[in-house]
Amino acid sequence: MKFEDKQKAREFVWQELQERGVARFPFPPTGRIPNFSGAEAAASRLADHRLFQEARVIKINPDSPQRPLREEALRRGKTVIVPTPRLRAGFLRFDPDKIDEENYRDASMMSRWEPFSVKVPLDDFPVVDLIVTGCVAVTKDGKRLGKGHGYSDLEFAILRELGQPPVPVVTTVHDVQVLGDFPVDEHDIYLSAVATPDGVWDVDGADRQDPPGILWELLSDEDLEAMPVLGELKERSI
Repeated sequence: MKFEDKQKAREFVWQELQERGVARFPFPPTGRIPNFSGAEAAASRLADHRLFQEARVIKINPDSPQRPLREEALRRGKTVIVPTPRLRAGFLRFDPDKIDEENYRDASMMSRWEPFSVKVPLDDFPVVDLIVTGCVAVTKDGKRLGKGHGYSDLEFAILRELGQPPVPVVTTVHDVQVLGDFPVDEHDIYLSAVATPDGVWDVDGADRQDPPGILWELLSDEDLEAMPVLGELKERSI
């Protein structure tokens, strides 16, 4: 199914997940990166993908459907960087060598991860090899939709502002979340691989242009106040 409006695409997916009985806690799925039945199977498929296997430092979103990937990354000895919700407190770092193995699951859960994480200062931000992002909807050719607030795009742009090269972006979704098409904006990031409970596929992004950094003109003073990491970055750019 194709959509001419981003929000209508989101609303379609949220409704379909609920009506088909494949949405998982937290409920309702509306207004969030939805958790879904089979998230663990999708995570397992993505964890066996070469991009995940080769990465040493992975930035993974904090949402429920990607929790299994945060745990699996720690079990495989990878450093995990997690953006705090709405970027209010910047980014957290999880070092598998400093967390007891029996605590990896707790460290992957937002409600329990505080004792196992440290805040990442911009001056000491590690080079990220792979980004795992949460999605409301995706397309076969690598387009993605988030909740509509642009946090994943901003997180990618922050790494670019720090001088890091563009890196692959991957995700896990339910098959219901795979749509025919929807619009994209200039700040939107694209996916390099997508995993569902039933399979995984790579996306050829040779003809795509990654966002070069933060588009400051799209941000308000309120945005900079709500996300101090952005204000810090802007101070550096002056």
